[in-house]
Amino acid sequence: MNTITTTNFNFPNQKSVYRGKVREVYNINDELLVMVATDRLSAFDVVLPKGIPYKGQILNQIATKFMELTSDIVPNWLIATPDPNVAVGHLCEPFKVEMVIRGYLSGHAAREYALGKRTICGVTMEEGLKENDKFKTPIITPTTKADNGSHDEDISREAILSNGIVSEEDYLVLEQYTRALYQRGTEIAANRGLILVDTKYEFGKTKEGKIVLIDEIHTPDSSRYFYADGYQERQDRGQEQKQLSKEFVRRWLIENGFQGKDGQQIPNMTDEYIESVSERYIELYENILGEKFVKADISDINERIEKNVLSFLRSL
Repeated sequence: MNTITTTNFNFPNQKSVYRGKVREVYNINDELLVMVATDRLSAFDVVLPKGIPYKGQILNQIATKFMELTSDIVPNWLIATPDPNVAVGHLCEPFKVEMVIRGYLSGHAAREYALGKRTICGVTMEEGLKENDKFKTPIITPTTKADNGSHDEDISREAILSNGIVSEEDYLVLEQYTRALYQRGTEIAANRGLILVDTKYEFGKTKEGKIVLIDEIHTPDSSRYFYADGYQERQDRGQEQKQLSKEFVRRWLIENGFQGKDGQQIPNMTDEYIESVSERYIELYENILGEKFVKADISDINERIEKNVLSFLRSL
């Protein structure tokens, strides 16, 4: 099946291109960003060798939908979505931290807890918890944004302020916005029969100095969801939770001897496996948004994107 794993557009007034793990971002005249969500799949900070059909469309449409659903509480960078894989928004100066918020002891926090640690990013975790238990209050555990695809690193609020990475005035806004977004995301998830376990947000500053939400939000790549039905029963029995996230990809990689460590080989991704991952992402989309996924025309994705973006830019 056709996928889009790289782009090489040359839009009018294009200044530069930034290629992230999944998204490729085109700077238009130092005013707009054209963000293309590719079908690349990353895990353990490594981009896997084959694309996943419709993944870029799924991530872009979930993220832009949640931007719309939260714009009344937190301003965001988004202007338009001229193509299923594309978001266009205001050029912003990103903050060099990612705001991770956790409502449950899962993932990285659970692994740290299992090692006997009771503090993460300067935040104390209560005693007596087991994996996937709910925290009394959601905790914010920031990471520093990595350059060149290296691993993000935990950092405390105190270190962010003392190192001048973010001013105290701005950081208070980031914390406020993070909690408000997580609360809204939790409410939306509950209406879909889901639990928003943890997620991350990225923020930037517009030329006018306004702090806005940027990048993806509440997608299965940036968030972890559990099915609410049966959650407590599974916790009481010490069973694994039913998840809606890309954790299933990480599990498959671990089972096949890969965790992104030096010397490890990425396992072969058969066509059947790739199709199964695509189907899981479609399932994620339909559960998270509560609506049917409509597949875009993928006969020539690059041509489709170029045509739609050029049409939008000419309309400005």
